Amino acid sequence: MFEMRDGEETLEQDPATLPSDGHIVFIGHVLSPWKDRSSCPKNMRAARETIQPASLQIDQPYRAGLVGLERTSHIHVLTWMHHAPRNLIVQKPRHATEATGVFALRSPVRPNPIGLHSVRLVSLDVETGRIEIEAIDVLDGTPVIDIKPYFPSVDVLADALMPDRNDR
Repeated sequence: MFEMRDGEETLEQDPATLPSDGHIVFIGHVLSPWKDRSSCPKNMRAARETIQPASLQIDQPYRAGLVGLERTSHIHVLTWMHHAPRNLIVQKPRHATEATGVFALRSPVRPNPIGLHSVRLVSLDVETGRIEIEAIDVLDGTPVIDIKPYFPSVDVLADALMPDRNDR
């Protein structure tokens, strides 16, 4: 279905052949100052306000995928919130007056506990797989699923500002 192009590299083992439900593999982990849930910021805005930097450590087989990422100022990091329960479909957040379905919340408690973090890229070392970022709102050791560049030209939605809903 996809053809190889000049300069592309393949992994020794295709993650799709690994045994698991969705064939998701962890490509690394987060190095953050947050060791327990009580001290971890509840969202990225709160994480930035702490002025506590963090890092991503990408495993060796995936480091070639970092080439060119230094050309962007921000990245989206997808994490696997491995400590989060997966059995709630409707939640009542502490700050809310009513229960809400998980797909209307940013909570890590959901059927597939995937975290989405838009962060500023501070530095990148492809050789060691180390990515320094300004902050993150997850516990130390949280698995990283994927990294994507943030492109303002396609990621900013000018009509998305809804003041009462953006903090969920």
